[in-house]
Amino acid sequence: MIRGVVEPARLGQVVLPDGRRLGWAEWGPEDGVPVLLCPGGATSRSMGFGGDVVGQLGVRLVSVDRPGLGASDPSPGRTLDAFARDIGRFVEARRLSGVAAVGFSAGAPFALACAAAGVVRGVAVVAGTDELANPVFAEVLAPDVRRLVETVASDPERAEVFFSGFSAEAMWSFVIPTLADVDRAVYTDPVFERVYRRAMDEAFSQGPAGYARDTVLTMSPWPFDPGTLRVPVDLWYGARDTSTVHSPDFGASLAGRLPAAERRVLPEAGGSLLWTHAEEILRSLLERTRGR
Repeated sequence: MIRGVVEPARLGQVVLPDGRRLGWAEWGPEDGVPVLLCPGGATSRSMGFGGDVVGQLGVRLVSVDRPGLGASDPSPGRTLDAFARDIGRFVEARRLSGVAAVGFSAGAPFALACAAAGVVRGVAVVAGTDELANPVFAEVLAPDVRRLVETVASDPERAEVFFSGFSAEAMWSFVIPTLADVDRAVYTDPVFERVYRRAMDEAFSQGPAGYARDTVLTMSPWPFDPGTLRVPVDLWYGARDTSTVHSPDFGASLAGRLPAAERRVLPEAGGSLLWTHAEEILRSLLERTRGR
């Protein structure tokens, strides 16, 4: 079942101390437990999940556009650490407390960066992009992904120029043929496809620079050591996920590096489990972060 692809209940922007704006969207009760969503690559704040369960779970889901995407102002040369600082200021400005995070796909490194910075009290990584530049993956990455990771390492500016050649339409045409049947059924569902494609259009509304910077960061070494994270981290993967840019081992090596990780590989699921298993993901995150 595709869970909760619904319109945001609230939209807005927060002005940071340097004058930049971060765009946000919310679902669920305003007095609910705040859960920050770090969206997948090339999508915007409007692509939520679990819209049909956040109310009963008491979750206030908050999705934030990363700089240069959607309704958030650009921040050229930004880093994962800089994003975490932005979110720290965002949380303070919106007076959110006890925030947990969900990082989907390419949003996973951003959510973990927030945990490393002490901004969130727990993370659910869902079909998350792993640290692809980690030497443990050197021999197991798909050849085209390995070449991109090597280009990012040797010439990040050239890599960023390459990624700037993508558009919302190009991303759709690139992603859909690579999906397993279980995921293609989700992404091409008429309601889901409309929301997803709109989120991609919004992500590229300022041009491709925001997406390009995001992608360079997801293919670069992480600036934090996962072994230093003391917050609980749920790792959720679908065994039928065919993406070459999520995790080559479905989070197995990452689970070994995170002191408080629980890893789940669902045999019947694909990479779209954020929408097919929303309630399970949110319930576990709430349970594991309760009282922290």
